[in-house]
Amino acid sequence: MALPSVAASADAQAAKPKRPAIKSNRWQEDWSVLADPSLRTQPLDQLKYVPLSALDPGTYLSFGATLRERFEINHTPGFGIGGVQRDDYVIQRAQFHIDLHLFDDWQVFTQFEDDRAFSKQDIGPADADRADLRLAFLAYSHTFDAGTFKTRIGRQDFAFDLQRFVSSRDGPNARQSFDAVWVDWETGPWRFIGFVSQPVQYRDETAFDDTSNGDFRFSTVRVERQVLGDNELSAYYSLYQRRNAHYRDAAGEEERHIADARFAGNRNGIDSDIEAMGQLGTVGDKDIRAWAFGARAGYTFEDVVWTPRVGLQFDIASGDRHPGDDTVGTFNPLFPNGYYFSLAGYTGYANLIHLKPSITVKPTEKLTLTGAIGLQWRQTTADAIYIQPSQPLPGTAGKGGSWSGAYGQIRLAASRHLRIGFRITRR
Repeated sequence: MALPSVAASADAQAAKPKRPAIKSNRWQEDWSVLADPSLRTQPLDQLKYVPLSALDPGTYLSFGATLRERFEINHTPGFGIGGVQRDDYVIQRAQFHIDLHLFDDWQVFTQFEDDRAFSKQDIGPADADRADLRLAFLAYSHTFDAGTFKTRIGRQDFAFDLQRFVSSRDGPNARQSFDAVWVDWETGPWRFIGFVSQPVQYRDETAFDDTSNGDFRFSTVRVERQVLGDNELSAYYSLYQRRNAHYRDAAGEEERHIADARFAGNRNGIDSDIEAMGQLGTVGDKDIRAWAFGARAGYTFEDVVWTPRVGLQFDIASGDRHPGDDTVGTFNPLFPNGYYFSLAGYTGYANLIHLKPSITVKPTEKLTLTGAIGLQWRQTTADAIYIQPSQPLPGTAGKGGSWSGAYGQIRLAASRHLRIGFRITRR
């Protein structure tokens, strides 16, 4: 009797479905593989996969929860401006979701979120939002011969690339949601995306008081393509419209036209991510002329112990060089992720020059250690220093030199569930 070959056994093992990984965006998880009883190995698997049809394993209900606790110590959190000299606090994000899948193609996802900032002296809109509806959307996805069509309607989140400018805002406590219609078509190496959205207006007066912001609209058309193997090339146009906008040098109705292009790739140990954005439009009776550029690159020594990676990051964003004229030159970072520069998330992507060399090592397969030094300047001293997301520090515009500060960063990631970060800032 012939025995199966080693290669055939390996192929069969590789083809066997695996349990999905827990993701930051919980709605992207697919637990239908738990239709196979042999994969139900965890104590709460009966809640992750509740079958609703004896004939269709793709029709099921799934429940989940997420809890994030973070302790922060800030000395002079306003960089010496204001009365708060030290602020020690805990921020907590608690989420619960219900995920309904129907006939493989349909999904109804609902997520509730409760955000608290315990003992924080200065609580901002991204710090606290008591029990509220964060996500609630209907999604459809189907693969045809020519490609895959996807759409989502309802309260949802989305993010692009490194989330420099469009993100789900995972850094701060309250994540960013949008009431939107999203359409996606994928065919071969191409992907086309379009959406119209109103960002959610967060409130923390009572439970379930968040609303769709009717004075704010963000719409985008985006195209992506794989080039030179698995490298990514993308570009998009966005229309950013807001009533009653307020900037240091302008106020009124804002209409901002945005063009963005990005390339990211990895070849022969060299990784890179380069993105540029230009912004034109009007705020009140003034014109907008703003821009930004960001780049990350590194080289990984794959044959060296601990596989060290030496990296360099460079970012620059325009400021307003001539306050009082008819042009607003300060770059609007849109919906940035507070994690982009560091875990602390102080720096805003406006009127900025940022340079950060770094080194990353992997002592074990699951342990990653990163150390970095960030150096920061203002693009123009005529404009202010900006903190997240785009708040000018009072009294900094037109005063002092271009140098704005430096920080040291140490980050330890032991698994996808445990990350520890330290940042020391000096301005």
